[in-house]
Amino acid sequence: MSEIPPIRLAELTTLQTGAAPERMVDAATGDELVAALREVWAAGEDWFVLGGGSNLFAGDLTFEGTVIRIRTSGIERLPSPHPGRVRVRVQAGHDWDALVAYTVAEGLAGIEAMSGIPGTVGAAPVQNVGAYGQEIQETLVEVELVDESTGEVTTVPAAELGLGFRTSVLKHHYGSVPQRRAVILSVTLDLAEVGEQGRIVRGEQLRRALELDHDGPVPLDWVRERILATRAAKGMVLDAADPDTRSAGSFFQNAIVSESVARALPAQCPRWPVAPDLDAVTVIPLEVYDGQVPPPRQESSDVKVSAAWLIENAGIRRGFTLPQSRAGVSTKHALALTNRGGATAGEIAELARFIQSRVHAEFGLLLQPEPVLVGVDL
Repeated sequence: MSEIPPIRLAELTTLQTGAAPERMVDAATGDELVAALREVWAAGEDWFVLGGGSNLFAGDLTFEGTVIRIRTSGIERLPSPHPGRVRVRVQAGHDWDALVAYTVAEGLAGIEAMSGIPGTVGAAPVQNVGAYGQEIQETLVEVELVDESTGEVTTVPAAELGLGFRTSVLKHHYGSVPQRRAVILSVTLDLAEVGEQGRIVRGEQLRRALELDHDGPVPLDWVRERILATRAAKGMVLDAADPDTRSAGSFFQNAIVSESVARALPAQCPRWPVAPDLDAVTVIPLEVYDGQVPPPRQESSDVKVSAAWLIENAGIRRGFTLPQSRAGVSTKHALALTNRGGATAGEIAELARFIQSRVHAEFGLLLQPEPVLVGVDL
């Protein structure tokens, strides 16, 4: 690892806010990353790791601690125990979209719908990244991580990460701490080997995004091209010439509510069921087992509702700005808050609070921020 002169976080994050931290360290290998983390943990310093900077909203004041930049990269191809599949182990600092491009070129299916998502591979399991109905949990096998509590490096199966809608036990949600404080070193995915013929697209959300009108297989590179074009039209593919891409992506999470709350919303509000676990295990103590297995309980599922629809129908239109502010809602997508040029973190936070208040007043729901907030309060 190497200590470097601190760089302004505004230069390292896609939202382009944040002062230079007190101290900054680069870690180019897994061993360097582990050593840097153990050093700051032993010293009891404040710290955070920085990958692509695409999911970070940093404040205007100096972060009084150490920022560790994850600069690792590399893809290792491994055999899969499942016929017709291949595993890839990827270093945490590897660019996510570069990984997607590699898998598409190699004819490996499973993450092609997540083309164009900015950031690094190590951040992907933390918030269970997904797009158009495809999520990393569908292909994630395990992660290698280092725990803050012990400093030990362990390999953790995906099943132990508590993966849910844009969450995991590793995620730092606004207003809370992660259930498990650890840093991912590498990620292993299990992908289908489909070659040039591609695969049949079954998910309704992805079929709609691709405008598919047939049930045959489609090439992976065609899917990637269509997804990149769709995301670019929403300002969700980084482009230095497009101020709408100076954002942290979707600033607010889609709201997860009960069916009763969803029914109280206007019928026009887009919604999607959050499917219950149909494979849940029923454990019956041996001493009370009478030879009969009770039927599964019919529990109502939660519902995901569109935060973008809630924002626009609370009167916040695309391109909206507060008076005298350099922060604004994207002109292409209501969920993205953008830096229109030189905006401070305070200006963006003010806009975020205004949107939260309007949605809460109109629909009774408090939208939660998606990015990790450092030195900022909403």
